[in-house]
Amino acid sequence: MRDRQHTAGVSHATRLARHALAGATGSLAGFGHDHWPLALGATRHRLGKGRQDDVDVKASGKKTWRILGIGIAVLLLAACAAAPSRTGGNPMFLDDRFAPPSEPIGAGDLFTLSPAMKEYLGTEIASRQRTRARQHALVDALYSSAQLKLEYDSTLTRNAAEAFDARSGNCLSLVLMTSAFAKALDLQVQYQVVFSEQAATRSDGIVYLSNHINLTLRPTAPEGRLVTLANEPLTVDFIPSEGQGRQRARVVREATIVAMYLNNKAAEALRERRLDDAYWWARAAIEQDPGFLTAQNTLSVIYRRRGHLAEAEQLLRNAVELEPGNAVPMSNLSRLLKASGRADEAARLDERIRRIEAVPPFHYFDIGLQAMADKKYELARENFEKEVERAATHHEFHAWLAAALFELGEVDAARRHLQIALENSTTPADQALYESRLEALKPRQRTLR
Repeated sequence: MRDRQHTAGVSHATRLARHALAGATGSLAGFGHDHWPLALGATRHRLGKGRQDDVDVKASGKKTWRILGIGIAVLLLAACAAAPSRTGGNPMFLDDRFAPPSEPIGAGDLFTLSPAMKEYLGTEIASRQRTRARQHALVDALYSSAQLKLEYDSTLTRNAAEAFDARSGNCLSLVLMTSAFAKALDLQVQYQVVFSEQAATRSDGIVYLSNHINLTLRPTAPEGRLVTLANEPLTVDFIPSEGQGRQRARVVREATIVAMYLNNKAAEALRERRLDDAYWWARAAIEQDPGFLTAQNTLSVIYRRRGHLAEAEQLLRNAVELEPGNAVPMSNLSRLLKASGRADEAARLDERIRRIEAVPPFHYFDIGLQAMADKKYELARENFEKEVERAATHHEFHAWLAAALFELGEVDAARRHLQIALENSTTPADQALYESRLEALKPRQRTLR
């Protein structure tokens, strides 16, 4: 069975390829905000060219894995910024039906520098800082150094220290390692899920889909300092540069990145048929970020494999309710229904899936933006609502839906969606923007009551 969601390929991180500046803004009509960020902007470094790779339920930094599943279960690894308040309640854990884990479960040492990493930081990276900005010195030392010779390896997900020691890792592992060094250099780190073509593999009746993640490094600088090539943001990307061009991306919290790591570990355990360990890893991922629905999907596959069908169905229905435009959990739910003889309901879900998969990411969003520019606010509202159905925790969709609702005079609804945007925002700038918009709505809201 096949299921889709936004995702991307992976590659060797062995050479720097090219720079590209990207950025865009849009005006948020009616909200008195002159410039609204629609895309990420930064110098981009693409590292190497390599093969696409398949992974279990993985949440890799460059490449994220998600898990879907049943029959031929689909595991999709991906990143979704989310707020616990939007999860619809905690999923059902079944601790008493799974044996204790055979390995430590957690991510406490995910970004910890090993002694070898500290030594490399004080020698190779420090020497490059004499002539280069911190972010460029870091990337050069890690990915263009003849000494380090990092290789892409999709075998398993490693934490930062393990990836450095092995001199290899999958996309998530390389992102984690880069982030660990960046933190030590007092660089700000931002993680992005990039929407691009997704890779899929099948193993033991489970289809594994992979998403793509990169990170942007930002030097900390005194307020008011001029931005130069030395201190501009630098995006580090591990996919081939050919044909990639400018891409849409979604910023995600570090908490979600950690949940992706835990979800990847669950997927790897599942692939090795270690269901008890897979359960505890997936459980940890959900506790780390309750809004990361991919982990709930992973847990549903584990439950299905263990025979806990009612609990698996509950998890999938919860995910479909929160994101009715997400084909991944919907596809798994359809397969579960077919296996239990509920063909009619499964057929209705399959029809919804066909409609969803025919529409690329951000399709309705772009229509909504044009409608806002044309002052066709009802049309804008309809399209922003469709995007919210596909990605319930994407703050930008809620913010623009709030703008359309405001123009239609539905101030209470606008405020609700702005609050959701605030709860799911991932940067201080976005948080400040949404807070100011919420504050600006208060006087008008009172006059309408």
